[in-house]
Amino acid sequence: MTRVALKSAREIEAMRRAGALVAETFRVLEPHVKPGVTLAELDRIAEEHIRKAGAVPAYLGYGPKNNPFPATICASVNEVICHGIPGPRELKEGDIIGVDIGVLLDGYYGDACYTYIVGKVSPDVQGLVDTTRESLMAGLDTVQPGGRLGDIGYAIQTLAEGRGYSVVQEYTGHGIGKRLHEEPTVYHHGVRYTGLKLQPGMVFTVEPMINLGRPETRLLPDGWTVITADKKPSAQFEHTVVVTPKGHEILTV
Repeated sequence: MTRVALKSAREIEAMRRAGALVAETFRVLEPHVKPGVTLAELDRIAEEHIRKAGAVPAYLGYGPKNNPFPATICASVNEVICHGIPGPRELKEGDIIGVDIGVLLDGYYGDACYTYIVGKVSPDVQGLVDTTRESLMAGLDTVQPGGRLGDIGYAIQTLAEGRGYSVVQEYTGHGIGKRLHEEPTVYHHGVRYTGLKLQPGMVFTVEPMINLGRPETRLLPDGWTVITADKKPSAQFEHTVVVTPKGHEILTV
């Protein structure tokens, strides 16, 4: 039986502040996401803003001691699904980049992801990004007391696959609070009316990764970067959400 810690009003308020800082960091980054900027520069801007706010980058140093994540943001370009490591690569016209940001503020985590379009992209890639954003919102729309985790995955999968895209299954959403990853595991595919029953005070992320081609993934030798096996583009959007007595509240807007 999955045990999920329910957050108090005080904890939810702390997570609201952490989520607001995540959203603010995206706003700071957005003007810089353009052709010619390096992923390392985006990482520097994000880290500077997070630290100035009195918070700590959640991903920097996260993971196994022998291979911790080396940056503040995950920067996932084109065929990179998630956990892309920022470096000297420059963005160019027609790229898409998923930027994943996590912060630790006053003992609580906030976590979200946004896929930016760099300049103009092909109609099928534009459709991929739009569908991924809409599938996240479709999943979030099902979050309410008495609902089930399977409802979230079903809504995402139905929308994305209905438009001819595929859903990454190996990487999931997760509970979040005093730790970056807690129970429950939130799948982005599923069956309605199945899975854990949602209760007020549950806080978790929903973060669908949707592929233009097939759903299969491949982990690169750096131990972090995940790409599509067929090298076709992938997009991701993520929010942290709390179940409320009347529905839900997104904490990362």
